Amino acid sequence: MSHHGVSRSAPSGARGVLEFAATAARARPATTALQLKDGPSRRLQRSALAFLAAGALAVPLLAGCGSDDEGSKPLAGQDIVPVARDAVAEGGTLKIAVDAVPETLNTFQADADAGTTRVAQAVLPSMFTIDATGKPVRNPDYLESAKVIETEPRQVVLYKLDQRAVWSDGREIGAADFAAQWRALSGKDSAYWTARNAGYDRIAQIERGANDLEVRVTFDRPYADWKSLFSPLYPKDVMGTPDAFNDGARRKLTVSAGPFRVDKVDTVKKDVVLTRNPRWWGRPAKLDEIDLHAVDREKRATALAAGTVDVADIDASEAERISIAGREKGTGLPLQGAGKTSAKKLRSWALTLGMDEEKLPEGPKKLRRSIAKWLEQQHELRDFEVRKSLEPAFTQLALNGSEGPLADDRVRRAVARALDRKALAKLVLTPLGLPAVPVGSHVALSGQPAYTDGSGAVGGLDTHEAQALLADAGWVAGGPVKTGGKAAGAQDEKKGDKGDESDGGHDGQYIVGEDDKAHDKDTRDHQKDHAHGAPGAYAPKGTAAPGGGAPAGPLAKDGKALSLRFVLPSGPGSQTLQTVADQISKMLDKVGIATEIHKVSDDSYFKDHIASGQYDLALYSWPSSAFPATDARPIYAKPVVAADGSLNVEQNYTRVGTDQVDQLFDQALGTLDEDEADGLLRKADSRIWAAAGSLPLYQRPQIVGARKDLVNVGAFGFQTPVYQDMGFLKKGAKVSPSPSK
Repeated sequence: MSHHGVSRSAPSGARGVLEFAATAARARPATTALQLKDGPSRRLQRSALAFLAAGALAVPLLAGCGSDDEGSKPLAGQDIVPVARDAVAEGGTLKIAVDAVPETLNTFQADADAGTTRVAQAVLPSMFTIDATGKPVRNPDYLESAKVIETEPRQVVLYKLDQRAVWSDGREIGAADFAAQWRALSGKDSAYWTARNAGYDRIAQIERGANDLEVRVTFDRPYADWKSLFSPLYPKDVMGTPDAFNDGARRKLTVSAGPFRVDKVDTVKKDVVLTRNPRWWGRPAKLDEIDLHAVDREKRATALAAGTVDVADIDASEAERISIAGREKGTGLPLQGAGKTSAKKLRSWALTLGMDEEKLPEGPKKLRRSIAKWLEQQHELRDFEVRKSLEPAFTQLALNGSEGPLADDRVRRAVARALDRKALAKLVLTPLGLPAVPVGSHVALSGQPAYTDGSGAVGGLDTHEAQALLADAGWVAGGPVKTGGKAAGAQDEKKGDKGDESDGGHDGQYIVGEDDKAHDKDTRDHQKDHAHGAPGAYAPKGTAAPGGGAPAGPLAKDGKALSLRFVLPSGPGSQTLQTVADQISKMLDKVGIATEIHKVSDDSYFKDHIASGQYDLALYSWPSSAFPATDARPIYAKPVVAADGSLNVEQNYTRVGTDQVDQLFDQALGTLDEDEADGLLRKADSRIWAAAGSLPLYQRPQIVGARKDLVNVGAFGFQTPVYQDMGFLKKGAKVSPSPSK
């Protein structure tokens, strides 16, 4: 959901963890309609992926509208080891782990990903960036000022550019670049394969101001989120023609205007190499080079130990490895001279070291070699540390209201009243030492102006009220049930003795606009579906499960048992997500709602289930946004039937919406009074809660492994990374408590 980052499009795949810089970018406005039949999707027009981040303040669980100071600051701050620029060494190469080499360097295309955004942040202009509280701020490297100078008869924004701002080919940045981007993204020319046009479709004209440094943008309709536009800004060479837009910037970007420039994209070595831009006029980059290197999620700790990368998003188990390595003083059992040690003792020792039992080889010789390699890596990991914060993204329980029991709002509200959201937040975040506060808003996170806890509109945890709602909807205990096939409430997957704990691995949590990709075969439209993944729910082994109490008896109505399909991914890294789902199932069981857990492949999770509506319950995430009026509206918009009979759900995969919510978003988007807009967004959020189609649970953790001497790098939270300040601590320099200026 956030502007300079991952677009709110499809929930992403099970393995991708947000890349460290990705956390600072915000999701891009995405209003391209998603036309869906009542079965599989026809065509998924995906929003461009740019990037993400997070934050929140402690509030009473399921409180009402909350106090005035609620959400006044993010729950967790940045963890980037901030130092002044004079403490950063000159030169060096920073190697950053990414999930894959980007398919395109054009962030406005459907197959853009987090790597695309990372490149754009480092090499292209952004008129506004995001600060540590999730608010847009003017970027002084490009803008002397930007403000609304007229509101009647139409809104006019005047941009005054920095007189030094030039493209790397020497041409001044100016109105021609703004106009070319507007025409490409306005949606009026279908020859441009664009993923979104939000805001650009409201522009009436763009013209030169009083001089070459001024750009006048006139809107034909008021647009509150005008600060979301032209970030990033591409040169007219990229935006000027459909051919240049569609293909010219996919694997190369010859003209740039940031502290870095794209030197090469190497798909064989899986690298994108950025080098200093000699024409950059701002504070010069401290690093000579940034190397974005593709590394599989499960191999991140190994890559750090080997020196292949210097910084990487990691999961909880890898974070634990790094923490243990920093504390280790000895192994307890030297391998030299231990040739007669039994395999049983070696295996036991390996487990005490934290090695994965499932990956331990058989036989003492192989075990000894595996342990030796592990210990060697642990020795190298002593040079690294864990930096953590909260992403600007939240995990939600989605309830499909298009059919079945959940089409009844009383049943959806019963699900909401049965959930102990505070216990779920603790399950995920407390073991990591992060604030375990349930998210109280669909449109903002704590620290952002529009945030307030609106969950009181649906009500707090109350199993008796949940049962009363179910009874009112006609679901009663002891009714006749037509049998045939699986018994009501039976689980698709047998749970072993680890059902109440996480393996500490990847969360497998789906988040809009991230990095695993499931490509669509619709070459005619040149569109690709993604299943971008990122971790977001972690709980180490032994974490106590929330719950307790005796389950209610099975409920039935019209001869059918009340049982909901809970669809989850089954791929590597999905254990923690499944653990969260298990706890939700137990909570629902207490009020008589049975769940059938369906584990599906990562590739089909979004496309074949979430997008096409083939689920009752599901877990996936949305990034937060600095521009919720633009970004949140398509996620909660009321689905409408198109002329051809298909259902246009935009990005509302729960299919639950109301006319009133749509009107409130439209009003917020059309007012230039920020306080009024925030109030309208809070009202919309309250009504979204009341409809109970989406239940926010908790903010996602952001965990980064980084070399200890790296500064101004790590877990960014909301804030856009400052690439020119990144680097290695100068020898003999002290870490400053204040961020660089």
